Amino acid sequence: MPARMTPPADALPAAAAVPARRAGAAQPPAARAEPPAGWRRRLPVGAEVVPGGGVHFRVWAPARQRVEVAFADADMARRRDRDRDLALAREPGTGYFSGFAAAAAAGDLYRYRLDGGDAFPDPASRFQPEGPHGPSRVVDPAAYRWRDAAWRGAVREGQVIYELHAGTFTAAGTWAAAASRLPALAELGVTLLEVMPVAEFPGRFGWGYDGVDLFAPTRLYGEPDDLRRFVDEAHRLGLGVVLDVVYNHLGPDGNYLEQFSPAYFTDRHPNQWGKAVHFYGAPEVRELFLANAAYWIDEFHLDGLRLDATQAIHDSSAEHILAAIGRAARAAAAALPPGRSVLLVAENERQESRLVRPPEAGGYGLDAMWADDFHHSAMVALTGRAEAYYGDYRGSPQELLSAAKFGTLYQGQRYRWQGRRRGTPALDLPRAAVVVYLQNHDQVANSARGERLHRLASPGCYRAMTALLLLGPATPLLFQGQETCAAAPFVFFADHHPELARAVRRGRREFLAQFPSLADPAVQAALPDPGDPATFALCKLDLAGLRASADFAGPGDLGGFGDLGSADDAGDSAGPGEPRGPGAPGGPGAHGGPADPGGPGDPRAPGMARRPDQAAAALALHRDLLRLRREDPVFRLQAAAGIDGAVLGPAALVLRWFAPAPLPATSPGDRLLLVNLGQDLELSPAPEPLLAPPPGARWQVLWSSEDPRYGGAGAPPPEDAGGGWRVPGQAAIALRPAPGEEREG
Repeated sequence: MPARMTPPADALPAAAAVPARRAGAAQPPAARAEPPAGWRRRLPVGAEVVPGGGVHFRVWAPARQRVEVAFADADMARRRDRDRDLALAREPGTGYFSGFAAAAAAGDLYRYRLDGGDAFPDPASRFQPEGPHGPSRVVDPAAYRWRDAAWRGAVREGQVIYELHAGTFTAAGTWAAAASRLPALAELGVTLLEVMPVAEFPGRFGWGYDGVDLFAPTRLYGEPDDLRRFVDEAHRLGLGVVLDVVYNHLGPDGNYLEQFSPAYFTDRHPNQWGKAVHFYGAPEVRELFLANAAYWIDEFHLDGLRLDATQAIHDSSAEHILAAIGRAARAAAAALPPGRSVLLVAENERQESRLVRPPEAGGYGLDAMWADDFHHSAMVALTGRAEAYYGDYRGSPQELLSAAKFGTLYQGQRYRWQGRRRGTPALDLPRAAVVVYLQNHDQVANSARGERLHRLASPGCYRAMTALLLLGPATPLLFQGQETCAAAPFVFFADHHPELARAVRRGRREFLAQFPSLADPAVQAALPDPGDPATFALCKLDLAGLRASADFAGPGDLGGFGDLGSADDAGDSAGPGEPRGPGAPGGPGAHGGPADPGGPGDPRAPGMARRPDQAAAALALHRDLLRLRREDPVFRLQAAAGIDGAVLGPAALVLRWFAPAPLPATSPGDRLLLVNLGQDLELSPAPEPLLAPPPGARWQVLWSSEDPRYGGAGAPPPEDAGGGWRVPGQAAIALRPAPGEEREG
């Protein structure tokens, strides 16, 4: 459920634009030269630097009779050509205007003057250094020297996604600062960064979903080349980068597209954020958005797109715009040396599986889609709260194991909250095609204070659910700071002019009132103001935030996330590929011996375990689980050989990953994951066939959420020597087969 609540509004009045030419002023000269023969534009519209000098301008303005390029005075003063404006020629039989300015260059500022009146930013501006109401800047994308020539792009399988907001990911809120944190994410085990929208938007801060300049990375985080450096550094570290793009609407402040043509938008489809884009009208509208999708891949070497709120994208064309976007993005990636692949992910509240089905099967050919069902069920299970859209979930073990097996829970059943059926059949989808999460920007913010989930759940249950997320067969997504149990909340913030800010504040309160507990007047009065700079500052992640997240004093191993000391891991000699945990070779509690849990405030004798601070414990938990997901020969297959599960008790379940067949003598064998969100569970007898070990084997602990390094209390192996089972409460345990006694057949 989208958390942003910016109401639709008209573009700013013409008074906000550059004033019209004074009456009687001389008309500008027409474009006098052409680019060199054989030169081709990268984009169908916009300002493009021509090798050898000059800039070619092209814009679609079918409702206008005359279009001129209005250069900034400072740029014209340094030219031999002293003409202030340059008239563009209408291309015969089209609504396009184009022309070549031989004296123009990268860095020049300009607007388009329409019919001799006001001047507006370029609809395809590559940069707005003064914001969406200021002039556009000519940018030469070829000036940047890429270092990622060997990079091959991103594929769907094997990804671990990390969602971040560039403005709050670091204290500085810049691309350069964000790039400095990338080594830590690579070491953690993240493979793909998902960056929240960056298309230029008004104000000093915002989520980015009200962007108005589709091709211009916002000035707030740096120059366009700073974004390129960020992507370059990510690729050097083995990290892919996908960008969240918004094609269902444009923001209410600074959107000047309708000044060039009213054909861009339509009122035929209700849209809670603004007018819907008219994709099945003028082909030039489709062309602009298709060019934008390819632009991010081509000029910024991004590895894919996350398409926001696709349920609000309407198209009755022979080829749906989403399918066309996929084709355009893949073509752009294939053209980048050495030929790259991209990952295309859709957010779709209705969970329509056709988005990720191939075109020959009637689908749109995207790669994956966000699915809320796992999150909603997990939230109910961990917090006990089932208000508003959580009311159609019980948080039961059956829901959680069904989400693991089938990706989505609602595949056409009635959804009471909406009073209609939700979802479409998806039983046959590849499990990697479903993206699941415990936190994302929307869901964290859909609360009174934007609190992180670890603050709402018991520590043991939170660790267990994290194991289900990160070992499960779907593609997992982490939200920034989740890996360290960050103290910083994440709430909605947007900086607008006073009138719009009041409307946003009112809309936000109305949106949250769908939760009865948040409709209370006292709670409503205490909701953070989205337009307050302090609200934005509160959401920033930084080293101080990591320190604040520590529940217990003492050093902790935060690796690249901050030099807060190192954990007391004496005697732990596990290497890469050997997940550490109770029962694992060399780990606490190995060979079935209990680990000393320690405790806060307890005096410590030499050699006794010390409970780590919360940030270090969370980081160790995520790092070990992601290593297990990446390196274990069965978990890393994302259940390609099959998965099944069973309910063991009121709050407990088991999932079994099957090893690939045929089984050679060196087969790693199946894997079990026990998850118990309730109290200790005794299973004697244990008439569940999924608990039976492979022939001639016994189950051995591979990993446990009760490892003291994660803040756990330790736990013995769940199966005793006599075959009885005891599943510890509020815990998760992963098991693998080990040689055991032969059993009578």
